[in-house]
Amino acid sequence: MAKILSQKFYDEMTRLEPRYPTRVALLIPALHAAQDEVRWLPPEVLDEIAAYIGIHPAQVREVASFYTMFNLEPVGKYHLKVCTNVACCLRGAYQVVEHTEKKLGIKVGETTPDKRFTLHEEECLGACGTAPAMMLNDDYHENLTPERIDSILAGLE
Repeated sequence: MAKILSQKFYDEMTRLEPRYPTRVALLIPALHAAQDEVRWLPPEVLDEIAAYIGIHPAQVREVASFYTMFNLEPVGKYHLKVCTNVACCLRGAYQVVEHTEKKLGIKVGETTPDKRFTLHEEECLGACGTAPAMMLNDDYHENLTPERIDSILAGLE
């Protein structure tokens, strides 16, 4: 099997391994590191992680598909995840989602044709006190309004 992940990935796993009781415990850190490197987790990367850790590829897929933080399909350069849980909905999350869809010309679950933006709904971002909230890649944005979305997106272009 040809390696997709870089030496940097393997060096990071070697550095982290002593912190964990077993190699299997490296799974989530390995998924994070691989996604940081490749931007998403294609099947070949999941297989490579399984081979490195020494577990069946199905075990890697089980974990990667369980958590919404792992992307099993390509995402745009800017990945917007808008929380649509109760607190966010009560404070306007669906208006934020609808505005963002119109602004970007895509629906939830889609990526813009230029591959710059992907929009998803997120079950909960744990920011109920500052709802509605979204993650833009790894950064939180809270107290969202359509106007704040416009400002955030304008800052990216």
